[in-house]
Amino acid sequence: MPISKCPPKSEPLWKAWDRKAQKNGLRHQVFAVNGDHYVGKWKDNLKHGKGTQVWRKNGAIYEGDWKFGKRDGYGTLSLSDQETGKYRRVYSGWWKGDKKCGYGIQFFGPKEYYEGDWCGNQRSGWGRMYYSNGDIYEGQWCDDKPEGEGMLRLKNGNRYEGNWQRGMKNGWGRFFHLDHGQLFEGLWVDNIAKCGTMIDCGRDEAPKPTQFPIPEVKILDPDGVLAEALATFKKTQEEGD
Repeated sequence: MPISKCPPKSEPLWKAWDRKAQKNGLRHQVFAVNGDHYVGKWKDNLKHGKGTQVWRKNGAIYEGDWKFGKRDGYGTLSLSDQETGKYRRVYSGWWKGDKKCGYGIQFFGPKEYYEGDWCGNQRSGWGRMYYSNGDIYEGQWCDDKPEGEGMLRLKNGNRYEGNWQRGMKNGWGRFFHLDHGQLFEGLWVDNIAKCGTMIDCGRDEAPKPTQFPIPEVKILDPDGVLAEALATFKKTQEEGD
């Protein structure tokens, strides 16, 4: 009895083409319609693993970790310098969900940069900021501004140690006028010292000491007077709110 064999059904060409088009593993340069291009690893058509992305519009380059199409892990973002034509590093650190999150260093200019904690693209947690004018702030941050305990050291050596709120001196703090050899300690509101005490501190070693030392206070109860002044000020603030 003759045996007949049925030829195997051939797979539609579109299926083979679709399978080849799926991006998984390491791929060479892949261009997007807008001109952006990416070199690196993929998973289920999404950037996943180590890779480098170049954005055509602003010339930015990201080199680092990806997770399901978003920057996630450790990576470096660089921008093209319009004057030199070279790339300069803008941020190096950790990312999560396509945003700066964790420890990282952000460069705002040649002499201005921040190193510390980030959350949702904003400085948040502990960090140190080096300003272009030579000042340095070290302490707590929230919503991209100094918030909580922190110290600001000015270029001339003077420094403030105390509480911050909304990026300004607020609450109890001490300001060391090392150039004049004096120390102020008291209450601050929006960068303005409202009430406190001023004493000589290192006046003999100060480069520009005051002409006369601060005379000794003769009040019988200076602490009580200060406490009363603080209470009055706080009461005024509460009534104003």
